Amino acid sequence: MSLLQLKHLSSAVKSTLNHKPISKTTINFSILETHLKKCRNSNQFKQILSQMIFTGFINDTFAASRLLKFSTDLPFIHVDCSFQVFNLIENSNGFIWNTMMRAFVQRNSPQKAVSLYKIMLDRNVGCDNYTYPILAHACALGKSKFEGKLIHDHVIKMGFDSDVYVQNTLINMYAVCENMTDARQLFDKSPHLDSVTWNSILAGYVQVVDVEEAKYIYDRMPVKNTIASNSMIVLFGKTGRVDDACRLFDEMPEKDMVSWSALISCYEQNEMYEAALAMFVKMNAEGVMLDEVVMVTVLSVSAHLLAVWTGKLIHGLVVKIGIETYINLQNALIHMYSSCGEIESAQNLFNAAYHLDQITWNSMISGYLRCGSVENANALFDSMPEKDLVSWSAMISGYAQHDRFSETLSLFQEMQRFGVKPDETTLVSVISACTHLAALDLGKWIHAYIRKNNFKVNAILGTTLIDMYMKCGCVEHALEVFQEMGEKGTSTWNALILGLAMNGLVEKSLDMFSEMKTCCATPNEITFVAVLGACRHMGLVDEGRRQFDSMILEHKIEPNVKHYGCMVDLLGRAGLLKEAEELIESMPVVPDVATWGALLGACRKHGNNDMGERIGRKLIELEPDHDGFHVLLSNICASRGNWDDVLEIRGTMVHHGVVKTPGFSMVEANGIVHEFLAGDKTHPLTNEIEEKLEEMAKKMKIEGYKPETNEVSLDIDDEEKETALLRHSEKLAIAFGLLAISPPTPIRIMKNLRICNDCHAAAKFISKAYGRVIVVRDRHRFHHFSQGSCSCLDYW
Repeated sequence: MSLLQLKHLSSAVKSTLNHKPISKTTINFSILETHLKKCRNSNQFKQILSQMIFTGFINDTFAASRLLKFSTDLPFIHVDCSFQVFNLIENSNGFIWNTMMRAFVQRNSPQKAVSLYKIMLDRNVGCDNYTYPILAHACALGKSKFEGKLIHDHVIKMGFDSDVYVQNTLINMYAVCENMTDARQLFDKSPHLDSVTWNSILAGYVQVVDVEEAKYIYDRMPVKNTIASNSMIVLFGKTGRVDDACRLFDEMPEKDMVSWSALISCYEQNEMYEAALAMFVKMNAEGVMLDEVVMVTVLSVSAHLLAVWTGKLIHGLVVKIGIETYINLQNALIHMYSSCGEIESAQNLFNAAYHLDQITWNSMISGYLRCGSVENANALFDSMPEKDLVSWSAMISGYAQHDRFSETLSLFQEMQRFGVKPDETTLVSVISACTHLAALDLGKWIHAYIRKNNFKVNAILGTTLIDMYMKCGCVEHALEVFQEMGEKGTSTWNALILGLAMNGLVEKSLDMFSEMKTCCATPNEITFVAVLGACRHMGLVDEGRRQFDSMILEHKIEPNVKHYGCMVDLLGRAGLLKEAEELIESMPVVPDVATWGALLGACRKHGNNDMGERIGRKLIELEPDHDGFHVLLSNICASRGNWDDVLEIRGTMVHHGVVKTPGFSMVEANGIVHEFLAGDKTHPLTNEIEEKLEEMAKKMKIEGYKPETNEVSLDIDDEEKETALLRHSEKLAIAFGLLAISPPTPIRIMKNLRICNDCHAAAKFISKAYGRVIVVRDRHRFHHFSQGSCSCLDYW
């Protein structure tokens, strides 16, 4: 508001305050005080200001400073209005400038306070020992290290460096800015150290999590006050030194609410949830006052323990104390209820909340996603008045966690259009979606985005990139990411070992396992699943047995059902069906569906139809709803020409409501993922694809291809079987790839099921006939087809 606007206001408003006339000639300091005491809103304040301007009383420096001080103390007066009052004062003094700078700091505008100080120097207004503490607070609030150093220089130049209050605020400023070198230097040179000085330097070391220096300062303190002890408990909690925190708490002669809260938080941070609840119960029993901080902590504990009844008791206590409307508590309650699966209670709290902040919205969205209510989360996300990074990240991660990968990528692209920069969590979710959809082009773009924006590729992000490249068949890119990573976790090595094995580089995979052990990375259960998986991909029975024994004897890892499943699959693929069945019978753990399925698949592969039919019928009795067992048994019967048994099995599937999982293949072209089902005719390029299929069939036959009609489990003639085989989803995807993807770019296909023998053979012939590299990722591994050969060497 300009001076002209203020004059206009004074003539426009009624010359009343509380409907009583204010005489233009009678206003003085006493009358001003009376009206200020009655002032309850900004409109009344503007009336007083207008009268002071109109009468010229604003030129009284003392009265003007009183008006300014009054405006800065009241929350309903905007700081810009106070600044306008400040600009109206002609004969301002140091107190008035200090008042205005303090107001900017209190209203979270520290840079404006520093800018005002520069003007103050230009106008030669005298600074005092109150000016520099205000500026030190401003620099601390804005974490302005450079300006803070300049202020310190001015303090020395102006001769205020011996003032204890000024020194304390400077030490605090350096500590907040995490410049403990200058903070400590100032502390060590200070001739006067009071309790504030000690607490300030200690708080700095606590903030930068320097335990040793903090202990050194704490031990030297002449009086270890409660504030200092509380700070040390907080530090011990952050660094996992729970015993030290407990010992210090017990030794404290006086404990306040913060002491109890700090120790409870210490337990919670270190996942000692039962101890945290026990301490809270003790705190309450001893009559210590409870505040929102400790309540938020114990609600978090309840969420971690999924202890909804405990959470409800705490909720009741919150209501009893009368702090249920506090926004942080509302958010903690929503989080607790949704974590415990009581989404309706969380929703009721959300709907009844007096005030909704960004955390409230994000907590509710996360709650819906945690409980699987993706549609509700999406509806709430769409209705948000304002979305921040957490909102986008929560929704994108939620889509990915619930296998809605297309929506994950669509929302990420929308996030980009809104100009919101993703964080590492978001990128991990999006890369995972690219992996599942085989969207390599987008995955490469995200990797380039990470490099361009200088994201730190930590163990989680790096591992996700390796996994994506491996599962898209780009081994060289995966190895490049691995070599560039500084921080490699066990999961990173696991992704590399498993990825190399999946892509047929079994020897390289086992070499990396050896290198992992020399790098002192500790193998875990997942590592050995990857290693045994590598052995089974190439039929390395002896090596698999050696690694299995090494896991138990050398690494002291108890095999689980997945390890046994790998061994059964390894033996079965190698034709050792009897030994594989004996291993299942002798397993100390209950075999799962995958283990029996591996043996059943091996029976089909090696033509042991008697064992296959026996195991298949047994499995259908155990798992009548499992579609894979029905399909495998049906195929075994079909290969023997037992069409009556095939019909019987299919009738059983209908009776039990078992639906065969439809096979589909996906191929990415020009950044778009295309999906095909067997016999699919819904694609916009169906006519061109059909023509390409006919062309492929002719070229393959010239190369020597013969359709494996035994793959078709239908009682129809061979010509019809050939037609059905030609329209398998893999071949449709390859035909589209030949049309849409220019050489030498490989045609990359993802199949949700195991590739059939005929499609495997056809892909080899197509790669030779067209001179193309074709990469097929099925549910078990990769097949890199080139010049008529496959990387699996026909062992899969």
